[in-house]
Amino acid sequence: MTTATLTAGHTHQVENQPPVLENYNAYTSDIALQEAVRREGAGWSEDTLKECGQVLGSPDTIKLGFEANENPPRFKSHDHLGHRIDEVEFHPAYHALHTLSRQYGLHAQPWNDPKPGAHVLRAAKGYMMNQVEASHCCPVTMTYASVPLLRDYPELANKWLPLITNAHYDPRNLPVEQKRGATLGMAVTEKQGGSDVYQNSTQARAIGQSGSGQAYELIGHKFFVSGCMSDAFTMLAKTDKGLSCFLVPRWKEDGTKNLFEIQRLKNKMGNIANATAEVELRGAMGWLIGEEGKGLNTILKAIAYNRFDCIHGSAAGMRQAVVQAIHHCQNRFAFGKKLSMQPLMQNVLADLVIESEAATAYAFRMARALDEVENNKEVQYFIRLGTALGKYWICKRVAGHAYEAMECIGGSGAMEGHMMPRLYREAPINAIWEGSGNVQALDAVNSFFSNDKIKKAFMDELALAKGKHPLFDEFLVKLSKELENTHQLEFRARSLTAHMALALQASILLTSQNTLIANAFCVSRLSNQDHHLYGNLPTDIDCSAIIARASIATKKD
Repeated sequence: MTTATLTAGHTHQVENQPPVLENYNAYTSDIALQEAVRREGAGWSEDTLKECGQVLGSPDTIKLGFEANENPPRFKSHDHLGHRIDEVEFHPAYHALHTLSRQYGLHAQPWNDPKPGAHVLRAAKGYMMNQVEASHCCPVTMTYASVPLLRDYPELANKWLPLITNAHYDPRNLPVEQKRGATLGMAVTEKQGGSDVYQNSTQARAIGQSGSGQAYELIGHKFFVSGCMSDAFTMLAKTDKGLSCFLVPRWKEDGTKNLFEIQRLKNKMGNIANATAEVELRGAMGWLIGEEGKGLNTILKAIAYNRFDCIHGSAAGMRQAVVQAIHHCQNRFAFGKKLSMQPLMQNVLADLVIESEAATAYAFRMARALDEVENNKEVQYFIRLGTALGKYWICKRVAGHAYEAMECIGGSGAMEGHMMPRLYREAPINAIWEGSGNVQALDAVNSFFSNDKIKKAFMDELALAKGKHPLFDEFLVKLSKELENTHQLEFRARSLTAHMALALQASILLTSQNTLIANAFCVSRLSNQDHHLYGNLPTDIDCSAIIARASIATKKD
């Protein structure tokens, strides 16, 4: 356009701006995901995953994620006649996402069809769904995690599990007896205690007979109740015998509303589409799960699965962030050539891909362990430490990863309407929820040094990669010396946990037969002191090949 043709109403054309990343298959476009699914035992499910990936990469589904976050939930304490209803209203997009997740079995598939690879299949679907919209996955996760907790108690399982595990998503605020499906939440944290649940002040007393499956009355408060429109909640309260675990429904069996009263919704920086509330328990009825005084050990059966979902949810966030960055750079020119061809940008993008792939490989190795433990209880020792290490390391790495991907995109990536602001706000959530970094680091170190079976399971896993890379072997020698030193373990817990997580990531990659990524990880993470800052890769790494491997081709390309 020449100067002569410009008018006041037509001053420029939009040029050199990438199209929106949509209209792709979230499974077939993700090489690392496909490799992980096959490697960890769910290759039989690929036809299903291809169908799921097509839906989750479609413009209509991606739009649901934006709509759910642009229209956050609203709380209505009473109806227009003055009745207490504790109703949370959601945008239809939020319900549509829940319906999809339920149909794809993210809430219960491994329990409904337990076979080799079932948890890997679920993790793959959840990995793709988290990239569309992460916050609605929180109640989906809590529903999934409730099954291994409740199934040990027939008095509760017989009533609740058929509603929890079926494919129907029913968001109506009604007694569960009138619903086709049920969603479960969790309510543990209190103001005065946080992660120190033994400081919880909520009290519980038996209404009649005491014991597992019996009804109790709970009085107290909960500071963070996520998925507060769920049909029931697992929570902790104190009886005369100590901290105990309960299942508290929103409605009583007689059809009256339980005394579970929402005080307000939290105004969160991230996880916006999901409703998190402060709740008062004014004599709420709940059933005891397990034994009185052993509530923490009981509820940990569910929390362990929640923490696993934090790991693979964070890995999913990394995947979506890096493909957004690559897509932008492959469609944006600067200084005479595509951004993705600029050497320093290649350094950064490839580094982001390496981090993403390492997180993904780790998450799916843990998913295989969840499958294996069903038939081999010894695997629980690997899961115990592997979950703590992954929850600490991967959930911490995602925040810096999201920022760096946003910077690759530049100013447009910081604008609402782009997916990056949502990914950035969501990034810290998994590190904080279900046990923050210090809790996970202390848990990892304490479990490693206090249980010989856990220590052996970890060292046996690392031994699988011995001899596959000299830098890994050197790192393992250094790590072994670190672990021999038991001085000031609590003070050193973060450093030990980070090094153990790096060793485990390297081992998983080295045994995955992916020489390109495994070598790049070892060279950049195990010997490079600047690995915490992206864009410091050694010059002999094939950045172009790494970026090409992670790129997405859309139907518009």
